[in-house]
Amino acid sequence: MTRPITAGVDGTAESLAALDWAAREAVRRDLPLRVVHAWRYAEALATADRDTQHGWVSEGVSAAVRGVRERHPELRVSVDVVEGGAADALAAAEAEMLVLGSRGHGPVVGFLLGSVGQQVIAEAARPVVLVRAGDRPTAEAAGRDVVVGQHGGAEDSAGALRFAFETAAARGATVRAVRAWTLPPVFAYSPGSMKLLDDAGGLEPYERQALADALRPWRERFPGVPVAEHVEMGSAGEVLLSVAGRAQLVVVGRRAHRTAVGARIGSVAHGVLHHADCPVAVVPHE
Repeated sequence: MTRPITAGVDGTAESLAALDWAAREAVRRDLPLRVVHAWRYAEALATADRDTQHGWVSEGVSAAVRGVRERHPELRVSVDVVEGGAADALAAAEAEMLVLGSRGHGPVVGFLLGSVGQQVIAEAARPVVLVRAGDRPTAEAAGRDVVVGQHGGAEDSAGALRFAFETAAARGATVRAVRAWTLPPVFAYSPGSMKLLDDAGGLEPYERQALADALRPWRERFPGVPVAEHVEMGSAGEVLLSVAGRAQLVVVGRRAHRTAVGARIGSVAHGVLHHADCPVAVVPHE
């Protein structure tokens, strides 16, 4: 079954920007677009019954979708107006990816994640893309890279790398793969780890080789996608943000398993979401 790209719409400027982003991506990938709006019956509006309120909501969503259909007449679009919580409706969606809007006030403050966005990112089994209200399609055609964070072994970032390469292939863009490293604590050294470092020629060559190994299968699968490798000492979030200034999209991973306090976004994804000035994709992995 072909999964659609699903956009959550609530009438705000940021959600309309997310809808436009999702529509463009659906056209590139030849996928259908599903537009979801979740609403709750407002009993305080005594003069408007449930059907009337539903009609108001449906008309607002239809107006936004009309613009998308005019700009992309070849796009297959479906609309779901559901009663209930937005986070639950979106997180449970069977989608290739979920696209949401997020308020932003410039590159310093960055994204302001509401409770819906946080819950969807933490709970969704599919990639979630956050888009600012000021996002413009020109940024996607300005030669900017798709930046992706890689960490650990080859399997640890496979989901994020897959998403980055698929996106870059659809856009004719370069993947800029970023790996950050720090000096390990003294007690982390062992005879086995020391041998690995000696064989690699030191810490930085070891990290560069680890990134090259993780990228190898994706380079083979997407031979037409240019790749730039960036290895730098520092915290993962800071290194990613340092190279994201001219990115058209930043892709980060998050662990999908739940902790004792529930699902979490993760510190790196959280930092990038709050400070990047371009759309950010958060991809879950085991």
